[in-house]
Amino acid sequence: MQVVEKSNEGLSRVIAVTIPVAELNEKLDARIKEMAPQMKLKGFRPGKVPVSHVKKTFGRDFMGEIINASLNETSQGALEELKIRPAAPAEMKLTSDMDKVIAGQEDLAYEMSLEVMPEFTPVDPKTLKLTRPTYEASEEDLDEALKELASQAKSYEDKKGKTVKAADGDQLTIDFVGKIDGEAFDGGAATDADLVIGSGRFIPGFEEQLKGAKVGEEKTIEVTFPEDYQAKHLAGKAATFDVTVKAIKAEVESKVDDEFAKRIGLESLDQLKELLKSNLNQQYAGATRFKLKRALLDVLDEGHDFPLPPKMVDAEFEGIWAQVSADKDAGQLPEEDAKKSDDELKAEYKKIAERRVRLGLVLAEIGRANNVGVSDQELSNAIMAEARNYPGQERMVLDFYRQNPNAAAQLRAPIYEEKVVDLIVSVAEVKDEPITKEELLKEDDEA
Repeated sequence: MQVVEKSNEGLSRVIAVTIPVAELNEKLDARIKEMAPQMKLKGFRPGKVPVSHVKKTFGRDFMGEIINASLNETSQGALEELKIRPAAPAEMKLTSDMDKVIAGQEDLAYEMSLEVMPEFTPVDPKTLKLTRPTYEASEEDLDEALKELASQAKSYEDKKGKTVKAADGDQLTIDFVGKIDGEAFDGGAATDADLVIGSGRFIPGFEEQLKGAKVGEEKTIEVTFPEDYQAKHLAGKAATFDVTVKAIKAEVESKVDDEFAKRIGLESLDQLKELLKSNLNQQYAGATRFKLKRALLDVLDEGHDFPLPPKMVDAEFEGIWAQVSADKDAGQLPEEDAKKSDDELKAEYKKIAERRVRLGLVLAEIGRANNVGVSDQELSNAIMAEARNYPGQERMVLDFYRQNPNAAAQLRAPIYEEKVVDLIVSVAEVKDEPITKEELLKEDDEA
């Protein structure tokens, strides 16, 4: 095999590889000699098919197999010989006459065009200085969490009095039948349905018309379904609902005590407080981790300047821009982005793509230098966690990842990144800095 580097510009390389025809023919002869004794052809005794006949009949097929195998073997060998680390799979172009190559008359020659990984020395993680924001759950936070939990566990009791009327916040038990043009429609009826006035659960205008209703009262409510109503056959149509009010209940303030804790499955109020405090601190620890990682990435981005593989950047940008375009079409762009032209947005997101590629390369190099890897068990755990996000479809998700190595690789990447971040944080100089809850939970722009 002959390997020649034809072009070397920046991170782009063009490599010419030539495999002598003599080498190909030698492999073909060896293949034919191996297969001839095993062949059974009409007109010949088993194992007695002449080599010349085998070559004439199957030579082109065998040579095609040899060429494909040679392309795979020599392309990898050429990269190893030149000590090249490709940034992405190479584009291959045959430069020889393939008919003559298959006929055993010409060398197999091809060119590989590719981008290589940039050569750079990553920062020594031990030299980094980072600040880790910290916050511990306070008694005030705990009180807020208890109030929120109590509000979610609302209870209602029948309203007392001779002239009980429904008001905002009351829970009504009702029967109703919906009609359009006097005809009941599918899905428009219910019995013993609970409805809290002001909750916004029903069609706009429905709940408001029940204010002032009494137990046992029958009312006819007139509403119009919204134009964007999920049931298209009802969208925008006027309807009436015949409603019978069967009960009116007022919200009862939940007292947060031992009985409340037992009602939600715990032994005591103290146990509830311990659990809530633990959950809050886990939430704050997650926010701390996010801000520390963001600070680390900023330091790594500022501390490295090297050429980036253009195709890597383009691929990253295309992924970002596809999401931006989808958000734009759906009218979901952030207000600031919505005011900008496509050219302005592309320029900004191109910089984000460059940052992501740069950081990916830096983290990969630090991980490689420190033998960081993702075990099969870690990847399997990630796939199982992903499958649990789709109840009832777990088997389908598992099969998908088993059959699509590229998809599994996408799960491997974030695991690897987090392990490298953990490594850096474990050896860097990290100073804890207490901050307020508001500062900790303040959202940062993601990049």
